[in-house]
Order: sequence, then structure tokens, then C-alpha cells
Amino acid sequence: MHQKVHCFDDIIVDFVCLKENLVIEIDGGYHNKPEIKELDKLKKEILECYGFRVIRFSNDEVLYKLDRTLKLIKHALLSPPSGDLGGSFPADFISEGVDQTRGWFFTLHAISTMVRGSVAFKSVISNGLVLDKNGNKMSKRLGNGVDPFSSIEKYGSDPLRWYMMTNASPWDNLKFDIEGVEEVRRKFFGTLYNTYSFFSLYANVDKFTYAEAEIPMENRPEIDRWIISLLNTLVKDVTEYYETYEPTRAGRAISDFVGENLSNWYVRLNRKRYWGGEYDEDKISAYQTLYACLETVSRLMAPIAPFFADQLFLDLNTVTGKDNSESVHLADFPTYNEALIDSNLEECMQLAQQTSSMILALRRKADKKVRQPLTKAVVPAPDEITFKQLSYIADLVKAEVNVKEFEVIPADNDMENLVKKIKPNFKTLGKKYGKQMKEIAVAMTSFGSHEITEIERNGRLVLTLPTGDVELTPEDVEIITEDMPGWLVANEGKLTVALDITVTDALVREGIARELVNRIQNIRKSSGYEIVDKIVVEIESREEIAEAVTEYANYIATQTLANAVVLVPELKEATELEFDEYNVKVSVKKV
Repeated sequence: MHQKVHCFDDIIVDFVCLKENLVIEIDGGYHNKPEIKELDKLKKEILECYGFRVIRFSNDEVLYKLDRTLKLIKHALLSPPSGDLGGSFPADFISEGVDQTRGWFFTLHAISTMVRGSVAFKSVISNGLVLDKNGNKMSKRLGNGVDPFSSIEKYGSDPLRWYMMTNASPWDNLKFDIEGVEEVRRKFFGTLYNTYSFFSLYANVDKFTYAEAEIPMENRPEIDRWIISLLNTLVKDVTEYYETYEPTRAGRAISDFVGENLSNWYVRLNRKRYWGGEYDEDKISAYQTLYACLETVSRLMAPIAPFFADQLFLDLNTVTGKDNSESVHLADFPTYNEALIDSNLEECMQLAQQTSSMILALRRKADKKVRQPLTKAVVPAPDEITFKQLSYIADLVKAEVNVKEFEVIPADNDMENLVKKIKPNFKTLGKKYGKQMKEIAVAMTSFGSHEITEIERNGRLVLTLPTGDVELTPEDVEIITEDMPGWLVANEGKLTVALDITVTDALVREGIARELVNRIQNIRKSSGYEIVDKIVVEIESREEIAEAVTEYANYIATQTLANAVVLVPELKEATELEFDEYNVKVSVKKV
């Protein structure tokens, strides 16, 4: 222990133990002055930056409480030195540009080895370069640079950071396109904001504050259990990505969950549970489920989007008080519950999403709007497991794609009139069996339903050729399903879907009613009506719609919160709606 040693530059301390990185200061009355206290504080901060611990005693403590003073010094000597940062040295990782490999990464190790006998960090994320959208280096001469401050001012720092983190891995060069930042702001942050706005709108109407007891998971509908399962899978995956320094994969997983599953699937399919109806267990379950998703997402995204995440977290918890942390950055990172992960349910719902997407694509191909009901969709199951899963989600798909019947054909049955053809994928087969390509192509011309089914169900087919056996896999072939009269057919992976596109008069009337509901809801919104406001709807009578309005008047009224839906001979003050081949005048007035 040395007294009055000049430690660094002009900083003088009373006692210092260099071996233990400990500084002891003994203060007289002089140090009670406010300006001296401020200097002492600054001096302590500087010394701590150099890795020293600083403990202070007054003259009285040393003179009259020596035993206590010595115990405190002994405790400080036995405690880990502050240079170890509470056991966090060496650092878990550092991040710096790839051009700093020699100038920074190695220098840190060299200094740390000389001073502490240890490396400075365990892992490194070496950032690639930020190039312009064409892959050219940014420079003043080319005028292709992007001002970060104006970009942050226009788009926000979180969308900019999210774009840079999710567009390319940090160690890859990034082709920076400012339009990509706008896309991220709109697609991810806009979608998440709209999802929260939807939740808060109805939660405020129902005065939901999470005061009710947690609805047991086994009592919740399967779609709630599905999104909670997916949420726990997301937490599991994102935690792994962060811990293995894969922020790009973490951000993309969060984006996919919010866009594809939470907003586009869960919220959209559950709107009616929030809108109207009794404040019962089902509605409370819907609120608790969506709240859990939003709050967990705020925690998961916080390392990449700190400001948006904090606002979302605080907006939720200010009302419910479920977490009293002052910031999302002071709250615990979420942990997953393996018991809540249902892999089979996730597979079923993914199958529902894929099947629905294929049928909706066929609708677009046939120019049939989703609000126009169709008679039937058929899916031949490629195997027994898929048959059970498709059967399980049949009602959900039927409602999603607006068909009256959704038929799943067992794996051992063939769909009548369904014709499949197969042809070689020369790109993959050429790499595997270049010299045998002609033989394979000739052999495949004789393939029938048996061989096609073998590849679809088992994922492989061994083909015996004079020059030797070859194994065909799904990526080695292209399976095409021909359209049937009055039907459209599509293939994607092992799934085939067929859609009956014939529209009867009864289906046309129902389609008109659904279209009117949508248009009237838009008029309500544009008129600024509250979601609980009752209305009266008058529709100018036309031959094309009169029968549909009469038949579905009660349905239209229920869906639009209308006290009455009335056909009138003529409307002078009304909104004119454009249908495919005619216009309809509609008057919507608040009661």
C-alpha cells in the first residue's frame, strides 16, 4: 500500500493498492464543500474507468471507528476487483467494422494481455461495409451517400436499425436502399402498431385491464392455444439466435410472427370475438392471449428496436400493472414454457395457412373475390398424418376461403378426374446424374399415378436403369396437375388443391350481401361513427341486388349494427358504390 501516489496524470490519491486495484481516500472537513464533493465524484468516476475501486472514509471514521474501517477495507480486498466488471470480464462480445481487424480487435487483446493477463473479449461480430443499393462503395465523389441523421429524422431510428439488422447479417456487406427502410416501417412497425391499436380500441371499450384471473390454457380455444404455442416457440428460437450472435435471424423471426401469424392470421380470424358480444370467458381469453403476444414481442424486439419496444411495453403495463418495471430494458427477457408448445397444432395451422393461400391464389386466377362464396374445395391427402391434420382444420379453411364444403380425400383414395403429370427437373438431375439424364427422361415418360404417388408420399423413388439405379426425390421432378372442367387445380410441395369455380344464382345473392356488408362498414368508418353506434341503412332498389338484400337483410343488419336495412325506390342523398357491372346507392345514418 502506497500513500500519496500519482496514479494517472495529475490524479492524486491517499492510498492505493495496485495489486488489488483498490484506492482508499480519507476526507477531512474540506471535502464537505459542494464544489469539492463534485470534484471527488468526478475523480472517482475517472478512477473507476481505469478499473479501480474507490472507497472513502472520513477522518472521524478512521480515528474513532478503526475496527469498522479495517473490516470494510478487508471486505473490499476480498471482493472481486471492479476491473472484472462484476465477473463480466472478458466481455462476451464486441462489434466493430471488418477494417478494424488489426487496428482494434488485436489491440484490445494485446493491451488486456499485458495489463490483465487475459483476452479482452470472447466473441466478435465483425461488421461488413454499408454500400449503396447497387453495391457500390458510398463516397462524396459519387454522391451516393446517405445522411443518417436525415434518415432517422424521416423514418425513425428503430425502423432504420431494424432494416439494417434484418436485411443482411452484420458480417455481410449491406446494400442500403432507403426504400427498404420505408418498407420495414410500413410492414413491420406499421403492422405491429395497427395490431396494438386494434387491441387497445376494443380493450378500452370493454375496460379490460387484466384484472380477471388467468384463463387456464386448456379452457382457451384452439386458435388461442396455437398462437401461444407459436409465441413460446418464437421465444425459444429468438433466445437461441441472440445467444449465438444471430440478430438477423432473431429480427426476421419476430417480423414473420407479427406479420404472418399474429396480425394476418390470429387477429383477422378473431375480430368477431372482440367486436360486440358478452364480456365472457371467451372474450377475456382473446384479450389475455393478444396481450401476452404484444407484451412478449415488445421484450423480444427491445435489443433491436429499443424506443418502439419501450413505448409498447409501457403502454400495455401502465394500464394493467402486470409488470412494474420502469422500462422494457429493466424487465426480464422472456423465457419459453415447453409445456405450452404444441408442435402438432403448429403443423396443423401451418397446413391451414398453406392450403388457404393456395385456394385464394386459385380464386384470384379465376377472378372470384373472397366475399363471393363458392361451392367446394377438395384436397387429396398425401399421407395418413396429413389427412388427420387437414381434417382437423377443415372448418377453419372452409371459413377462411369462403367455400360451402371442404373435402379431404384419404391417402388411399384417388380423386375422380384428377390428372397428374410428371417431368424431370433437369437442373437438379443434371448435377446428380449427368450421364444418365437421357435414360431418366425416357423412363419418366412412362410414369403413371403409382410412381407419382410414391414420390409424393415417401419422398423418394428408386429407378432401375441399365446403367445403374438412381434415386429420385421431390426436388428432382416437377409434378403438374391439370385443371378439370369447371375446376382449377394447384400444386405446392406435397399438397394439391382443387377448387370448384362454378357460381350458382344462390351463391351470387350471398356474395352481394357480403359485399354490401363490407361497403357499409367502410361508410361507417369514413363517417367517423363509433364501433358501438347503431345505424339505419337504406339501399336504392335495383334488379341486380333486390332479391339478395331481401333474403339477407337480417344478416346485413347484424354484421353492420344496423337497426334496419331497407330497400327504397330512390335515394337522392347517398353514397354511390361501384360494383362490377353496376352502381348501388346506399344511405347510412346514425340512429
